[in-house]
Amino acid sequence: MAPVPPGIRMLVSFNRDQWYRALTFILTFLLYTSFHLSRKPISIVKSELHKNCSSVSELATIASSSSSSSTDNQHPSLPSLHTDMDCSWKPFDKSNYKQLLGAMDYSFLCAYAIGMYLSGIIGERLPIRLYLTVGMLTSGLFTCLFGLGYVYNIHSLGFYIFVQVANGLVQTTGWPSVVTCIGNWFGKGRRGLIMGLWNSHTSVGNILGSLIAGYWVSSNWGLSFIVPGLIIAFMGIVCFLFLIEHPNDLKSMYAQNSSPGKSVPTKSWNGVNGHTEVFLQYKDNKTQSYDTELLLPRDSVRVPVQPVVVVKSESELSAISFMGALRIPGVIEFSLCLLFAKLVSYTFLFWLPLYITKAAHLDAKRAGDLSTLFDVGGIVGGILAGVISDKLGKRATTCAVMLLLAAPTLYGFSMISEFGLGPTIGMLLVCGGLVNGPYALITTAVSADLGTHKSLKGNARALSTVTAIIDGTGSVGAALGPLLAGLLSAGGWDQVFYMLMTADFLALLLLLRLVTKELASPKSRPISTVELKEH
Repeated sequence: MAPVPPGIRMLVSFNRDQWYRALTFILTFLLYTSFHLSRKPISIVKSELHKNCSSVSELATIASSSSSSSTDNQHPSLPSLHTDMDCSWKPFDKSNYKQLLGAMDYSFLCAYAIGMYLSGIIGERLPIRLYLTVGMLTSGLFTCLFGLGYVYNIHSLGFYIFVQVANGLVQTTGWPSVVTCIGNWFGKGRRGLIMGLWNSHTSVGNILGSLIAGYWVSSNWGLSFIVPGLIIAFMGIVCFLFLIEHPNDLKSMYAQNSSPGKSVPTKSWNGVNGHTEVFLQYKDNKTQSYDTELLLPRDSVRVPVQPVVVVKSESELSAISFMGALRIPGVIEFSLCLLFAKLVSYTFLFWLPLYITKAAHLDAKRAGDLSTLFDVGGIVGGILAGVISDKLGKRATTCAVMLLLAAPTLYGFSMISEFGLGPTIGMLLVCGGLVNGPYALITTAVSADLGTHKSLKGNARALSTVTAIIDGTGSVGAALGPLLAGLLSAGGWDQVFYMLMTADFLALLLLLRLVTKELASPKSRPISTVELKEH
């Protein structure tokens, strides 16, 4: 008999629960990757919506002068080049194009920020799998609609604003849903590392979105939106078919299929979040929950005279209120800190390719490709932040140190036009790590810690609401950052970077109370001392 290959030995060494955890980790990673993949094209296409028209204007002048100096007037003078259509896309062909582009960013992010506060509350009361599926399908629709503006030659600013607002609202279904799923499946051990690895979907999505949008940006920028829109819609179908939002859903399924040879009638009812609680109907018409069924002898379906029933308290089943979530220690500080941290991150997300185009004098495709290095640094920064905070048990201190180091890095990045290619690449990597590290840690591990805080007494149903509050507040900053960048860049890019450094300093300031508290207790653990229940 041949020996079993080592690869097969490794595969069979994992139990069923571990395989399902791996499936949930990979699937939620890919789902949110597609969300960010569909958000990135607008930053790549900006430099195509408004090009540098100086060379075209010079050609128009030459053509006009040559025609007027012609000796015979038999032929009409050559028409001037149609610079509006040949150079820029109306209505972004005017001198206030930066304000118009900033308004588009603001419309998306403002709708996203407002919708996020409602999304977590709604998500706790609906089946997450269906809620996320509908959000991804509609997001794909609106992303494609933006690209169809190129196909059907639409030049109405109102059309693009409407699409951005609608897309911002439906995209709020994503973050609370995937964070709740990953929090349901993974306990608190090494949460910073796990969440740091998992949260790299943000940067991976930005990189893929940049590459996909950059491939078509110069030839047909409509496809820069249509292709990502189709991808997120397809992933919505995958979500509907495969996402398991809670380990208890599997227990219910296996309880129904565990005794195929025995005709034990079952009843079921839909609980909160769409979870199905299975009850077995026994001969004496007593209804027992799955927890009780585990206590019964496997060779009998008789009910003991005094069955032991696990009773769940009413408070454990009820969803937390908005004000109740705000009263959790640390939620307000981290929410406001994320407002400024996300302001910096999303300003880079929406304006970095255009800044590189103007400062480093590169075309749209090369600038888009180079901007992906910022997200590569973000992946490393998010993982490092998670590992360090796990090791030290100090989430706020880890964020504060990275924010402190980010300020001088941002100042150095403002002088990118004076660098060569090598220093620019290094600055992009370092800046991406320091800017995205705190942002990644707060939106993942910190949110999960706060959503299972000891003050909740084991009620893990607060996770979606807490996540939505923190990310919703951060999204206010995400809306303000690109808008302010559009307004300030008219007076020079230096003003944009001064704004980013100020926001970075304010984010650090808001964490000082929590940092002082952490440093006063050297053996402190991350915010929550209650482990997520292992299912």
